[in-house]
Amino acid sequence: MKPVRICLWSGPRNISTSLMYSFAQLSNCQVVDEPLYAHYLAQLSEDERARHPAADEIMASMEQDGTKVVDMMTGDFGESTEVLFFKNMTHHLPGIDRRFMKDVVNVILTRDPENMLPSYDKVIKNPSLSDTGYDAHIELLDYFNQEGITPIVVDSKSIQEDAERVLRELCKRAEVVFDSAMLKWEAGPKKEDGIWAKYWYSSTHDSTGFFKFTPKKATFPQHLTPLLLQCKPLYKRIQKLAI
Repeated sequence: MKPVRICLWSGPRNISTSLMYSFAQLSNCQVVDEPLYAHYLAQLSEDERARHPAADEIMASMEQDGTKVVDMMTGDFGESTEVLFFKNMTHHLPGIDRRFMKDVVNVILTRDPENMLPSYDKVIKNPSLSDTGYDAHIELLDYFNQEGITPIVVDSKSIQEDAERVLRELCKRAEVVFDSAMLKWEAGPKKEDGIWAKYWYSSTHDSTGFFKFTPKKATFPQHLTPLLLQCKPLYKRIQKLAI
């Protein structure tokens, strides 16, 4: 029996790590953290790459050939693995042959840029539209429509507001059996974490489940307003498709 292969296509700071931890609670599931990260970094200029924490370490320790990464994702993981969950960033896809997406469950995870952008800016200063993944999500949705692929679209806020409902629906559409264990996990680093975890996952490591959504009280950073105006209409197009 072939495993169910779930490819999460997320934007940054979209609670994708929490969703990965959630699926890791399934006894028959293996999760893989951003396998295309080194491939993506290899496409960047030296100046662009330098903006990413631990870029040299990531490239030295991971496969940079995107074709080989896809071969791994679609390869053999052993008979005991019934579910595979690959956490990916959508903007890591440049140069990737997407035909394999017809044979996997594609999940798009998005988040309101008013909440995402200030969080992202704390690690990578003055991000561009291509850093955010919103344009990549629209491009991917257009590809899915062209190829007759139906993705599962999830808004991170809906998970934070009612994790059980959204996870049950996600599992139903992915043809995976929901387990209430997916709602909780142990605090601290996880064996599945990428080596970039110390820069990005601190709040998630403090968690034992999905954080409840709370509106931001801080004033939105003025320097991010032009980018917000670019991202907002793209997000709204994606959000309309969310479960």
